[in-house]
Amino acid sequence: MEKSDIRQMAARLKNFKLNEPARIMEVCGTHTTEFFKTGVKKLFPENLRLISGPGCPVCVTPNAYIDRIIEIGKVYRPIFATFGDMINIPASRSSLKKEKAEGLDVEIVYSPLVALDIAEKNPDREVVFLSVGFETTVPTEALTILEAKERNLKNFSLSPGNKLTPPAVKALLNSGETRIDGFILPGHVSAIIGVRGWRFIAEEYGMPCVVAGFEDRDLVAATLLMAQMIKNKKADILNAYTRVVKENGNERAQEVMDRVFCTGDAEWRGIGVIPESACEIREEFGEFDAFRKFPVTPPEPIEPKGCRCGEVLTGLISPTECGLFAKVCTPEHPVGPCMVSTEGSCAAHYKYGR
Repeated sequence: MEKSDIRQMAARLKNFKLNEPARIMEVCGTHTTEFFKTGVKKLFPENLRLISGPGCPVCVTPNAYIDRIIEIGKVYRPIFATFGDMINIPASRSSLKKEKAEGLDVEIVYSPLVALDIAEKNPDREVVFLSVGFETTVPTEALTILEAKERNLKNFSLSPGNKLTPPAVKALLNSGETRIDGFILPGHVSAIIGVRGWRFIAEEYGMPCVVAGFEDRDLVAATLLMAQMIKNKKADILNAYTRVVKENGNERAQEVMDRVFCTGDAEWRGIGVIPESACEIREEFGEFDAFRKFPVTPPEPIEPKGCRCGEVLTGLISPTECGLFAKVCTPEHPVGPCMVSTEGSCAAHYKYGR
């Protein structure tokens, strides 16, 4: 697409006339940031509003998960391997960053396969990888478990915290608490589950949605398609990211996921327990499940006073409506996870939206 074409499309979006106010939800933390970063959010027509959904895996991870990890650390003293965002998330009474400063062994890695190498180099230590993510990262973590079994690594395990996104969208729609007129759907997740994974939104709930990529041209095109469907009262799912996303997704990745993981109930911050939304390690691979391997009883979880991350994650409020935003809660001193993650709505608003 030529730059002139993008400019024309951007002008069409900015001048688009909606008959009545509409609210569209993005279900991807990367979209949250890119709508701000690219400036596309400034092109929205007057009656169109973008709200955030539960699209940041770090943000929707409940305190109870991190509390449990910290308790495992205190009791069993393993080496933890984790993606960078997780270390800064405030738990009920501490954080991995604080515990690391007090002696907990925490390594930042960029792939679960690196955690396998750490385990191989430290045969006398247990190594636990903090597995938190959506469908995008689950296939790699499934392959990591298969590789661990192949290498016969008895000192490696994974703490399952991965979640499936379509059940969360369905839970939001069933709750009826948030007004949503359409969805901008995640390109990365859709590359795995395919367009078919989202068809229930249009077919069961009569709501329009568009699968979008992450460049400015992708976001403009997807938002324009969404505005047109809303104006025409058309309930359909359109794929505006055809260069990456297919109808059936990545079936090989789905097979690997299904071989290692099964579904279960999961707690989502701000939403509660959602049935069939967890990726649980199958019994066949139970030796690699850290929560089975290292049983603990962590203290009762508590939420930070005044933090409204749950309401931000369900589109009930914008980050700026939280009384802590940019005052008590900043990226340097986060109170809640939405200010920690680079995909968090509060972090995006703080960095680009003020």
